[in-house]
Amino acid sequence: MKVVNTNPRMAGPYAIRTEHVGIPVGDGPPMGAYVARPKASGPFPGVLVGMELFGVDAGVRDVCDRLARLGFVALAPDFHHRTAPGSELPRDPEGRERGFELLGLMTRTTLLSDVGACIDHLHAGGSVHVSMVGLSLGGHIAYLAATEFDLAAVAVFYGGWLPSTDIPISRPEPTLSLTPKITGRILFLVGEEDHVVPPAQRREIEDALIRAGVRHEVVVYPGTGHGFLQTDPATASDAWHRVQALLTGVEGRSTAATRPT
Repeated sequence: MKVVNTNPRMAGPYAIRTEHVGIPVGDGPPMGAYVARPKASGPFPGVLVGMELFGVDAGVRDVCDRLARLGFVALAPDFHHRTAPGSELPRDPEGRERGFELLGLMTRTTLLSDVGACIDHLHAGGSVHVSMVGLSLGGHIAYLAATEFDLAAVAVFYGGWLPSTDIPISRPEPTLSLTPKITGRILFLVGEEDHVVPPAQRREIEDALIRAGVRHEVVVYPGTGHGFLQTDPATASDAWHRVQALLTGVEGRSTAATRPT
């Protein structure tokens, strides 16, 4: 477990374009998603971006835009689409409460189906390699996705509830117990003072990754709490450098990300 200081901010070289798309998921209405991609001719690697409780809001779209400027096709699906499509909740106590209500309506089965549909969409658009970056709730989703899909790499920003069964998507067994199924690289980024991922849980997560032989790095930022990507520019800058290194390090992988059989 690495405790770090922060580095200067990075910038990406690509001009980008963005759009909202609908992705088919079963017999219901399409799942909405925000996509950012370089304007240059591709193909480019794909990155699935897992949203926070609040939905695909401006903060999540900014993550997609940053990834696109670095040379990735970034897709952020609306994982609330089955219960409250298009939700962009305010980042206040009322929005958080509503977000937890919607979280309680998610299931592991439907969520993984949605992730699989997104991976298929990225492949169909020409992205051979697919990775994932997840924020908070999306960090949990990204870790779960890594246990079910051959994702090249996964960056987890302060993903909570991994060792427990406190939320529906971590049932019937805790998501952390599925760690031996992970085939890609894991980068776990968390603040030292994160109340959602306390020290005991951080140790459980790293111990599980070590026991399973998963290629990983756990980075703990001193004096930092939950949600630093939106609230702490200096820490966010260091984290972005690490995410960029992770994602560019797997672009040349020969095995594409695929849906499980």
